[in-house]
Amino acid sequence: MNLVHVLEAISSWIWGAPLIILVMGTGLWLTIRLKMLQVFRLPLAIKLIGKAPNEGSGDVSSFAALSTALAATVGTGSIVGVATAIKLGGPGALFWMVVAAFFGMATKYAEGVLAVKYRVKDRNGQFSGGPMYYIEKGLGRRFKPLAMLFAFSGMLVALFGIGTFPQVKAIVSSTENSFGVPPIVTALIIAILTGLVTIGGLKSIAKVSTKVVPFKTGLYVLICLIVLIRFADQLPAAIALVLHSAFSTTSATGGFAGATIMLAMRSGVARGIFANEAGLGSAPIAAAAAKTKWPAEQGLISMTGVFIDTMVICVMTGLTLLVSGVWSGPTDAGLMTQQAFSSAFPLGAELLTIILIMFAFTTMLGWNYYGERCVEYLLGVKWIKPYRYLFILLVAGGAFIKLDAIWLLADIFNAMMAFPNLIALLGLSGIVVAETRTYMDSLNSSKKKGILAGASVGAAIQVEEKGQTVNS
Repeated sequence: MNLVHVLEAISSWIWGAPLIILVMGTGLWLTIRLKMLQVFRLPLAIKLIGKAPNEGSGDVSSFAALSTALAATVGTGSIVGVATAIKLGGPGALFWMVVAAFFGMATKYAEGVLAVKYRVKDRNGQFSGGPMYYIEKGLGRRFKPLAMLFAFSGMLVALFGIGTFPQVKAIVSSTENSFGVPPIVTALIIAILTGLVTIGGLKSIAKVSTKVVPFKTGLYVLICLIVLIRFADQLPAAIALVLHSAFSTTSATGGFAGATIMLAMRSGVARGIFANEAGLGSAPIAAAAAKTKWPAEQGLISMTGVFIDTMVICVMTGLTLLVSGVWSGPTDAGLMTQQAFSSAFPLGAELLTIILIMFAFTTMLGWNYYGERCVEYLLGVKWIKPYRYLFILLVAGGAFIKLDAIWLLADIFNAMMAFPNLIALLGLSGIVVAETRTYMDSLNSSKKKGILAGASVGAAIQVEEKGQTVNS
């Protein structure tokens, strides 16, 4: 057995039952302790996206921090990953993806709270935070090896995994197949653009993300809506198929081999975790830089990342695959969404290519920052610039490297990010609950003061009016 086969076996095992149970269990525990905050406080969270006070310390606005996290999260996995889940586990996989996201919202909330609670300033005066800090500062110094494991794994994933090679390959393949652009030209352009943005650090990345992320998300949702309207008569049946397939074996049909309930569950949960990254510990690295004085406030904003990525983008992707009928055909998972778009309107495939390029490019930007903070934690600020230059070089060469073993290693290191992070979330869940209570008490107090102030003003007006009546 060669190295690739060994790594494949390890990756399949580590991303199987152990991690899925830990991820779902952590989300369930936090949901219970937070009294289903992801349901009852979702309206407030959505309101805060554009109207957060941005008071207190921080490097970027709360919206910019969310955009940076979404830049990394809303990527090719939100499109191709959904197609892969349905191709393997059937329509029921989409249901289990939503279930995982529901609990993942509580997990992402807790990550955002702890990121701000335990963040620090580095020697350059920039805020740094994330699982490595709340593991060491929250759980205690004796857990520092666990924090270092997270940071080391995060650095490797940024350099050799999600952050570089898969994204570059996706962009190069798309531009070559759709527009006939030579790979070397695309690789050079990507490397130059990546360098121009990432050398400037977080503020530069956030500036680009706040413009590109809303645009790419809005454009993709619009195109999905066009497909769903085009096949509107198939939508009720597609939703019924998702619900039925989630709890029963899906028979083989066309190019679909069939799937059991367990396969649907495993495919949906596993791909959902990859898509929204709840529990992996990546997003809180960006959340730690937000301008806020309330950890819970940024937690709520961070929580919306899962809602946008899975409840909106992934669900719409899945429904387009089902209503168009491409899910049961012979088409490869990587091309299923493209075929669904093409079947609805002309130039659908070309538009999807452009969107995929934006998705992949912004994923590189977000993961560049995640890796940078991991390097800073492990080696100090003096290694930030060398890391950025190495990242750009890897982006430039990523189109020409075939490294199956390194990609499998990246999957394994991704799981090695999740385990320390989830342990910390369980261990610090009491802190999350306390911070939530403090923030909610503050909101309630502000409302009461506002009501009392309003009542006082009203009484003063009435007194003034009575006085005027008497004098007249």
